[in-house]
Amino acid sequence: MSHRLRLTLLILGGLALAAVLAAVIAVYLLLQPERFTRMLQTQARSAGLELNLSSPASPTLFPRPALDLDGITLNAAGASAPILLAARGQLVLPWHTLFGGPTVISQLQIDSPRVDLDALQEWLAALPPHPAGSPPNIPRIDTGVGISHGSLVRGNAVLLDNVSLEAGRLISGQPFPLNMSATTAAHTPLQLRLSATPRIEGSTLQLDNVSLRLAQGGTTTLALAGNARWHGAADAAANLAGRLDQANAGQYDISLRLTPADQNDPLLLALKLDGPGNHADLRLPPLALARWWSQLGDPQGPQLSTPPGNGHAEIARLEVGGVAIEGLTIQAGDAAPASASTTAKPAAGKQR
Repeated sequence: MSHRLRLTLLILGGLALAAVLAAVIAVYLLLQPERFTRMLQTQARSAGLELNLSSPASPTLFPRPALDLDGITLNAAGASAPILLAARGQLVLPWHTLFGGPTVISQLQIDSPRVDLDALQEWLAALPPHPAGSPPNIPRIDTGVGISHGSLVRGNAVLLDNVSLEAGRLISGQPFPLNMSATTAAHTPLQLRLSATPRIEGSTLQLDNVSLRLAQGGTTTLALAGNARWHGAADAAANLAGRLDQANAGQYDISLRLTPADQNDPLLLALKLDGPGNHADLRLPPLALARWWSQLGDPQGPQLSTPPGNGHAEIARLEVGGVAIEGLTIQAGDAAPASASTTAKPAAGKQR
């Protein structure tokens, strides 16, 4: 090989190496993973959360600007039990954000997240009231959110598995669609379709035109419509009404009204149900209700107890998932001690 050819190859190799180094430097200068990591951690701290990664965020420019996040852990400040654990995540960013534009997430992808319901409830209960006159912040997501292979647990008990979620653009004043599928602890398929239009009105996040459809297996469908608002922490309200359809029991009119917590009362859910053989008028604290329902549907055996709250219910037969309740009468409240006559057995075709 001639001296001139060797020199040419060395020059070309040097230029190629310089181009690679320049590209790597450009990626870090433009994406600045430390800046975005600090931004995420600062936003988490403002909500009373601690965000940690098992390794520094890894940037990439092609085919689109993004930050890869590994080993995501989200805790309430000072808490040992994590609210969320995820193997991987990715933040996709628009080009104008890289060149000094507003910090906007184009798309958020999370793989294999594990959410602990107990830890989540403890964090929500400890949130301070929203500052008066301060508008809530809707994080703008231009393309959407995707979650795959997720799970919802309470301690070591899996409540939902194989969670898959796809959500659309999250922008104030525009309809926001969300679709989720999962399997319950009893291996029953669950599907959720939700749409709403988020708006900021003064210091309140308003959800208009809420439409919710929840289907469990091929036997139970819940459809609700209405409006909701959130002013921070447990200052939330909602009015939803619709129908509950059960293949083997009939159709029921149902309404839900959520009233915000105050100095004397917790967040309360007023539930009214009216249909063939089943009637209910109950006022229930949602967090305690979720705990009661998870015990009722425990695959190791239902733990029957009076649901927390006030009101009355007469249930001839109600079947949800693998649990069937028959002949249940409830009177709950400070002035009326609860009494119940109940038989519970696995639904037809289900195992204990």
